[in-house]
Amino acid sequence: MAKRTQANPDEMSFLDHLEELRWHLIRATLAIVIVGVIAFIFKDFIFDKIIFAPANADFISYDFLCRIANVFGSDKGCVNEMDFTIQNRTMGGQFNAAIWTSIIVGVVVAFPYVIYEFWKFIAPGLYEKERKNSRGFIIISSLLFFTGVLFGYYIIAPLSINFLANFTVGDMVKNEFDIGSYIGLVRASALAAGLIFELPIIIYFFTKIGLVTPEFLRKYRKYALIIVLVVSAVITPPDISTQVIVSIPILILYEVSILISGVVMRKEARELKRTQKGGN
Repeated sequence: MAKRTQANPDEMSFLDHLEELRWHLIRATLAIVIVGVIAFIFKDFIFDKIIFAPANADFISYDFLCRIANVFGSDKGCVNEMDFTIQNRTMGGQFNAAIWTSIIVGVVVAFPYVIYEFWKFIAPGLYEKERKNSRGFIIISSLLFFTGVLFGYYIIAPLSINFLANFTVGDMVKNEFDIGSYIGLVRASALAAGLIFELPIIIYFFTKIGLVTPEFLRKYRKYALIIVLVVSAVITPPDISTQVIVSIPILILYEVSILISGVVMRKEARELKRTQKGGN
């Protein structure tokens, strides 16, 4: 095994950078594995109280969603009962579900540390002033991610489960969902929302490297609105009230991203003026 060394980033070769990246990835993966093992030990609690909770009609979100749906003149968010069963049809189905769920829990819980390792890798390549301006990166990105995960779990997943559980093409067909299909829906809802909520962070870095500007984001706002509606239609049931519920926070994030992009551009303009004055 090659010996890990700390070197000046300007003097490191491509292989040195790969070696440094390898150690960051190893530590991030190790953190995910450790959390995943702990999650596997407490799998009964995780499945009974978290994973399967949206499958119960008394789940905390359904009363809230029912009231929101009523505002739009719909009762599709209201749940009286969940007329379906979750079953396992393969020998290793439940074990695989426990393993993959533990890994996903590891990714979610260890996310701040994973971001920390990513930041440690790219930070040496930044100027001192850029590092100071980005000190809150780990905290902000983690808060956005966790907020998105909670939104996906408490809003998107219940909406999707309620719609799909009650949708039927005939009285002869009974809904009996495979455990992998059910967990996949909950997992996709939470993780997709978590990543979508990282939009302000993405826009921040895109602005820093010159890929987007506030003017660009404002100019294509109407196209962004269409994309948001399409995304919300894909990840939610085909009901206008549920699509509006999902679209609103995404649109807010887009507007916040425009403000962030503007702040970055103004700071860079001030720095450029200071540099020009110092040169003169």
